[in-house]
Amino acid sequence: MRWRLRRLHYLLKRVGGSVAQRGLRGTFSRVTQELRPRATADASWTLESLDAPFIPFTVACSEAPRVSVVIPVHGKLPYTLACLRSIAHHGAEAAFEIIVVDDLSPDESATTLTQITGLRLLSNTENLGFIGSCNAGAAIARGAFVLFLNNDTQVTPGWLDRLLDCFAEESGCGIAGSRLAYPDGRLQEAGGIVYADGEAWTYGRFEKRNDPRFLYRRDVDYVSGAALMIDTALFRAIGGFDTRYAPAYCEDMDLAFAVRAAGRRVIYQPASLVVHCEGISSGLDPFGGVKQYQLINRAKFTEKWHDALLRQAKPRTPVEQAIHHHGARHILIVDALTPDPSRDSGSLRLVNIMRLLREQGWRVSFMADNRLATEDQIGLLGRLGVHVLCKPWAPTLSTWLAREGAGLDAVMLCRHYVAQPHMSLVRKLAPSAKILFDTVDLHFLREQRAAAHSNNAALTRQAEASRRRELALVRACDASFVVSSVELRLLAEEVPEARVELLSNVHEVFGRTQGFAGRSGLVFVGGFGHPPNVDAVRWLVEEIHPRVREQRPDIVLHLIGDMPDDARQRFSRIGTEVHGRVDDLTPWMENCRVALAPLRYGAGVKGKVNMAMSHGLPVVATSIAAEGMNLVDGQSVLLGDDAAAIAAAVLRLYDDEALWLRLSEAGLDNVRQYFSFDAARAVLQRVLE
Repeated sequence: MRWRLRRLHYLLKRVGGSVAQRGLRGTFSRVTQELRPRATADASWTLESLDAPFIPFTVACSEAPRVSVVIPVHGKLPYTLACLRSIAHHGAEAAFEIIVVDDLSPDESATTLTQITGLRLLSNTENLGFIGSCNAGAAIARGAFVLFLNNDTQVTPGWLDRLLDCFAEESGCGIAGSRLAYPDGRLQEAGGIVYADGEAWTYGRFEKRNDPRFLYRRDVDYVSGAALMIDTALFRAIGGFDTRYAPAYCEDMDLAFAVRAAGRRVIYQPASLVVHCEGISSGLDPFGGVKQYQLINRAKFTEKWHDALLRQAKPRTPVEQAIHHHGARHILIVDALTPDPSRDSGSLRLVNIMRLLREQGWRVSFMADNRLATEDQIGLLGRLGVHVLCKPWAPTLSTWLAREGAGLDAVMLCRHYVAQPHMSLVRKLAPSAKILFDTVDLHFLREQRAAAHSNNAALTRQAEASRRRELALVRACDASFVVSSVELRLLAEEVPEARVELLSNVHEVFGRTQGFAGRSGLVFVGGFGHPPNVDAVRWLVEEIHPRVREQRPDIVLHLIGDMPDDARQRFSRIGTEVHGRVDDLTPWMENCRVALAPLRYGAGVKGKVNMAMSHGLPVVATSIAAEGMNLVDGQSVLLGDDAAAIAAAVLRLYDDEALWLRLSEAGLDNVRQYFSFDAARAVLQRVLE
């Protein structure tokens, strides 16, 4: 009876805390999730069987591991074997070793595990518990990183490598932890929250694991020791897991606080997914067995970290607020579509801007105007630490702003046709936010040039309407971004009272990996969703390339980018290869000899030119395509504004190795100077300081 009363008291406290932190609706949803009948497995993955008869097998074991995987065990042999088989099945790109620490298992673990080739088996001479076993395994680790893994887990593709990414991509990362899921597919944990009274909450428990709320990398209070990677030198410097918490519980929270006290960060990495059979190793009863130490050790934890806990979220703070209590500035970005760098240069630019914002400490939320995003797009932005707000997971912009707008520090609206309908809503519901207008390129300028090119009166009227809208937005916003110096000068004349900054394309400098002799062919990159590209492809295939092939029939033209089927058929001919959209441009950037940009109208800076030059691939372009890019004809680019001139430039460059090398080097220098991360970083810092 005493046990039942204590358990009831414990459950009532959980319900009360849940109501405070989730609200009545959220608590009801949480309770129904826990009580709802559920499948025992998720059909989207195949787990190793616990009933499979043991047959000796081999696991990876590097003599020079980058990561040491430490698995403490005390019985539960079928789970340990399933865990090891999953590691053997999925492996990792990085070199690793597996250290199993047998803590005097009462079953056949010790004798069975000796039959697994490649395993480093450490047998304790006395029972050390979870903490002691982890410390013992880490003491003999040879890797630069230690990955602690529970024996009741099974890994999935990327389990280790994606954790390692955090240490390479997140400055100051000290700990990285996996997204944990139950065998039935529900989410178990997406990072932990520690309140000021020492109470710990696991974020996302029993939710759908593919909800974008749980799919972006972020700083957390702690991550579960069930799948936790840490810098080995750091682990040893802070003394490992604190033995005051022996045999187990609170040690992972304590380790995270110690890592932050040492000036390092604790990162939740959703791209590393690990299946965890929670309760197998320690049970579920909070008042019996090892699990009882949750309550005992919490008191020890609050005493040790009393001062640090004062900076944590106050008890009963709603969960969605508590996960962001670290105080990072919050920016919302709204664009027409969710960015996809393989689709267009505007996407690549926006993704790199997001990367810079995250680097500068911003919390970034993104919403497409149509609220659509694919799993791949959510995953890509999630790896950058960007929360994607999309159907069916997130509400409309107005509903979201009503809930979150007061806490926003900045909002960036991209393209005038996205910014205009949302401007007043943002001003009303995000009153403290700095409003930024990213023109992407000046649409009215592109439309004016298209109208002049086609002598289209209707397009002329449309261009004038776009001009009025764009200039009004530039006046209304706190700051506006343009991508070219030409557009910067134009707006300085049109709206001199407005703040306008040059935030151009942002590119990595990949460098030249292939010499002149090893290359062949021409390449044009551009999707048909952009009218200037449609005109350029038609001109290129029908007038320019035939002139080239008259003299050099061996020169092949490669067309890359989204293209409808009828266009593919029309432009597929001898000497022309239509590749459509590709995920990676690198093979063409490294193996073609000349990149082409024969645009006859448009605005802004051309990503196709930047991309080629970032790989050291020389470019032949029109004056419009090179506009605002600080390029000089004959020095960093070859220019031509009619079919004959462009064809002549191609033929001249194609066989002149000295000229080719000169343009290659000058193009690389141009990207470094004007389109680098450093240039964009300075602009963002200046505008958002």
